[in-house]
Amino acid sequence: MRSLETQYNIKLLPPTFLPWEPAKAAGRQVAVLMSGGVDSSVTAHLLKSAGWEVLGITMKIPVACDTGRRGCCGADAAFVCNELGLPHYFVDVTEAFNEVIIQPFRNAYSCGQTPNPCVDCNTFLKFSLVWDRLQEEFGITQLATGHYAKVIHDGQGTYLRRAADRDKDQSYFLYGIPRQRLPGLMLPLGDLTKPQVRVQASELRLSVADKAESMELCFAGEQDYRLALENDAADHPGDMTDMHGKKIGVHKGIANYTLGQRRGLGFAGGQPLYVGRIDAVANTVALGTREEVSTRIVRAACRNTLLPERLTTDAKLCGKIRSYGDPRPCRLTDLTPDGMTVEFDQAQFAPCPGQRLVLYDESDNVVTGGVIQ
Repeated sequence: MRSLETQYNIKLLPPTFLPWEPAKAAGRQVAVLMSGGVDSSVTAHLLKSAGWEVLGITMKIPVACDTGRRGCCGADAAFVCNELGLPHYFVDVTEAFNEVIIQPFRNAYSCGQTPNPCVDCNTFLKFSLVWDRLQEEFGITQLATGHYAKVIHDGQGTYLRRAADRDKDQSYFLYGIPRQRLPGLMLPLGDLTKPQVRVQASELRLSVADKAESMELCFAGEQDYRLALENDAADHPGDMTDMHGKKIGVHKGIANYTLGQRRGLGFAGGQPLYVGRIDAVANTVALGTREEVSTRIVRAACRNTLLPERLTTDAKLCGKIRSYGDPRPCRLTDLTPDGMTVEFDQAQFAPCPGQRLVLYDESDNVVTGGVIQ
């Protein structure tokens, strides 16, 4: 049976500038996934300064639409590695990215869901296929990224924890890492703020010190996600209704809407209205008040658990249903082999099928996460 890396034709390209010629033991070697942004660039510098032998790796991905702009995986990372005196390689994940990220992204919108391709990229590519390929090629077992989160080793175990900078915390995006891989993950920015990172980049005179932060999808050329959708079925107009099914207007295609959306609805109801339900089969979009689109009960499937000992029915935890904001108190009311149901103390606004429910303990450690149903 072919390995997944072979199946998806994951190719390591020749060294960009310096080749990998390690002088230190394998236990002091680390590969840093570098996008060419300031965060991953400073991550590489911090690890080198701490005595690690650093290898820069950039994923070569496809752009799913003709935007006239490149994605996030250009030459910046290679030039930064050259500035820091580090070897750098591109790893071509074009086939895997198309099949594992872009196509499921399109399928989700055509089904009325709101996918999270950044979580999928971390889970299925960076922490799985790419990590496997790097270990196979270089024998490196440690992987680092520029995410704002912490990996804590305390003698009792290894934990994925929220970053010190709560406004930048990205632990939500990382919950899908296989539990056995967590001890090998390094996140040097977990105790830093974004301004501190930029100061370090400026002091090092890195070419990316003032580079703007990426805000949109890399495979959509940093532009509107709708440009990456190529499913005609998702663009068919249909009925817009209230939450009771009464027709109140016409929508312009379900892929143009996400749960909780208020702007760009094409309907004025005399009071604030939000997308509260998307039915791909009936091709309808339902609008409701904030109260109507909020709920205390949230269900998730495809669960990945990092702290199984904390995952018990009636456990009191804190949960997030989107990447921003603080986790909110909730109670775990049901567990299945693959899923879970929680009841929040207060109603949560517009949980989106396809997005993630991530649960934390009282120490801000990630307990588990899954796909909202």
